[in-house]
Amino acid sequence: MTKKSSFARKASAKKKSAKSRRPAPGRGQSRNPRRKYAAPRAERRVYAPTAEGIFHGTARGFGFITPDPVGGAVGEDLFVPARFTGGAIDGDRVRYRVQSDTDTRRFGRGEESRTEAAVTEVVAHSVTSLVAEFCVEAHIRGRKTVRRFYAIPENKKLAFEVEIASSHTLGARRGDKIRLELVEYPTASVPARGKVTQIYGPKASREANYAAILDDNGIPTVFPDEVLAEAAEVSARRVTSRGRLDLRNEIIFTIDSAEAKDLDDAISLKRTSDGWQLGVHIADVSHYVKAGAAIDREAMNRGTSVYFTDQVVPMLPEALSNGCCSLNGGVSRYAMSALLELAPDGSLRGCRPVPSVIKSTVRGVYSEVNDLFERGEDSPFAEKYAAVLPTLRDMRELYRILAARGASRGALALDTAEARIVLNDEGEPVDIRRVERGDAEKMIEQFMLTANEGIAVWLGERNLPCVYRVHEKPLGEKMQAFAEFAIGLGLPVGRIGQGDLAPTALATDLRRVLAAAEERGLAQMVSIVLLRSLQKARYSTKALGHFGLGIAEYCHFTSPIRRYPDLSVHRIIRAALTEKASGRELDKLTSFAARSAKQSSENELRALTAEREIEDLYKTIFMAAHVGEEFDARISSVTGFGLFAELENTCEGLIPITSLDGFFVFDEKHYRLTCGSRVYGLGDAIRVRIESADVSAHKIEMRIVEND
Repeated sequence: MTKKSSFARKASAKKKSAKSRRPAPGRGQSRNPRRKYAAPRAERRVYAPTAEGIFHGTARGFGFITPDPVGGAVGEDLFVPARFTGGAIDGDRVRYRVQSDTDTRRFGRGEESRTEAAVTEVVAHSVTSLVAEFCVEAHIRGRKTVRRFYAIPENKKLAFEVEIASSHTLGARRGDKIRLELVEYPTASVPARGKVTQIYGPKASREANYAAILDDNGIPTVFPDEVLAEAAEVSARRVTSRGRLDLRNEIIFTIDSAEAKDLDDAISLKRTSDGWQLGVHIADVSHYVKAGAAIDREAMNRGTSVYFTDQVVPMLPEALSNGCCSLNGGVSRYAMSALLELAPDGSLRGCRPVPSVIKSTVRGVYSEVNDLFERGEDSPFAEKYAAVLPTLRDMRELYRILAARGASRGALALDTAEARIVLNDEGEPVDIRRVERGDAEKMIEQFMLTANEGIAVWLGERNLPCVYRVHEKPLGEKMQAFAEFAIGLGLPVGRIGQGDLAPTALATDLRRVLAAAEERGLAQMVSIVLLRSLQKARYSTKALGHFGLGIAEYCHFTSPIRRYPDLSVHRIIRAALTEKASGRELDKLTSFAARSAKQSSENELRALTAEREIEDLYKTIFMAAHVGEEFDARISSVTGFGLFAELENTCEGLIPITSLDGFFVFDEKHYRLTCGSRVYGLGDAIRVRIESADVSAHKIEMRIVEND
């Protein structure tokens, strides 16, 4: 046996000495096979059983999970570090494990610690296709140039790139806005893969962004041939008075915007010995669109007409919407008339729906009627409206009575801004103005509200199904937060946020807050916060009331050309008037009303999203010509990542918190960012400079310049 060298002997002795100094395992410790000491069992990270929820991604890679409710209780969102997302993307249904409550992470400025979770499985992907920017990278390999094709999702919550094979590009060019179909989802080791299914065009072009918004929101712009053929056939039928109340010799007329082509409501008014008879005459679309027909299936799928800056995507083909159903002046049209008996104080005594045939006396225009209201017979439009001028005066009187009645029952009058975007001949925005509503617009709105209420009451009295328009009472915690905000402004909140108030009492106190805010020039700011505190209106088969209007039973009856729930209500009325609303037919109507309510709510949300995005697109294009310029603005929203400011023309932009000089803390309760004595709060007047206008993302960025 060979002897160890002196160097080896010293190393061996040193190793033995180290072993002898190693402490024995402590309480709760154990040696594992590699002779390492494990942490005490009580301190090990503990995992709960798996559960399911919805994953919400972020641009920074980490995410959150909204757990499924357990026993009706909704848990807090769980924080998911980027390394534990398990390939989940925004909107996915996932299975996850929750780490022990002692294991939390702090993230974001001013956020509280949150329990950490890890995604264990993606149960179902929510995104199958997406809008993205097409990108190309070129690399030199030897003597060859190799190109890599990939796409960056427009939705920043989808924080990954999508690889695209050269055979799946459809000829897209660098910088194009495209639609991708995902064929492989990203994991920790494999990138997402997809194929181009549509090319919209250069990402900064108006046309490409317009088309992408319509497509992304599922707004169909072309009618199937079967629907167009059916519309052409039914619209060619001759109008007769058979089986209808003939009102063609009555003074009935429409008032709408100058641009409107689908005129679906006309009005009439008579004084009676003990009040008023208000006639609201609505296009009888249900006469032409029968249940189950091709037009009906397409209308239910669309749910609503979608109104954009420069076009309308109609629910019904033009042969109906602008043709036989539109209540054009001087021509006979079928209508469903709601004849409303009102007391002198405007209270509803009764409503009688009846199929009719009408002939509009004049095609009224809001701006012209407002001029008549202001100048009377001195108006340049007096001759056009000579036949209806006395009726218009009575209508204005009734409108004021109805408006006062609405205020007394607690109807909320929110001060919100609406924009009118002016385009040139090339379709480019050249001006944006704040819309001001006059008495003519408000009068028609009041008359339509009255008819909608009358029809809902009529259906309810007969225990018939209805697609109600409901707006439920706001949640208690939302009202408590609003009360704290209003108190911070020194506004009288009364009983708001104090227990479970009756809807009428709560609405009355909210009106007092709005009135006080208007006196102090804070109406728009307070209206914005209140609007965010209210629940969203929707459709339902239950009469849950309309909190914002202060009405117990309310439905949509007045716009069947452009809204499917209104058409649904007409169909139910027609069945009731023809005694076909009993037995099996009643069951069918009840089922139909439920389907209509559910799908109409979904379609409405889709349409509103598309309309808002198109408006934002045009505003961004308009402001792109004003980058570097300064404007007066007001803070319209306060978040943890910055301020939103609104210009007088309603264009809104983000002021990132990183652009503010100092360390600002977000005060969520009072909608403020504070840094020492400096405070930026909702409604504050500021001076801003337009820093950028990203047409592709429809986003404007600003910077405060008051202290520059």
